[in-house]
Amino acid sequence: MIAYLDTQALVWLSQGSLDDISPNVTRLIQNADLFYSPMVLFELELLYEVKRIKQSARDIQRKVEYELGVRLCDLPFSLIAAAALDEKWTRDPFDRLIVANAKANGFAWLISADEEIRKHYPRTVW
Repeated sequence: MIAYLDTQALVWLSQGSLDDISPNVTRLIQNADLFYSPMVLFELELLYEVKRIKQSARDIQRKVEYELGVRLCDLPFSLIAAAALDEKWTRDPFDRLIVANAKANGFAWLISADEEIRKHYPRTVW
């Protein structure tokens, strides 16, 4: 089983701040192969640059990969971009590509607290 983490979920996981998650998310974190989209990595760096988060994308990446076993997805970007063409429910390029990444990998689970994502991608859990 595969599950992706969106940007906020990856930050919370790296900080150990997932206290309010559902039992379904807890099970996914414990049992699934966890991935994150390259767009998450890019969004993290932008959030760091504008001082919305305190750690750089690379610092978060090292922590989640080495300490928690969460991996950067290596699907070809052309597959993800093609899947994103169908995500017309948002103008946010990050949300479109993060959802498309999960879809492109066999409609994988996506862990996200974002209500819009949860409304439009049925395999989203929080």
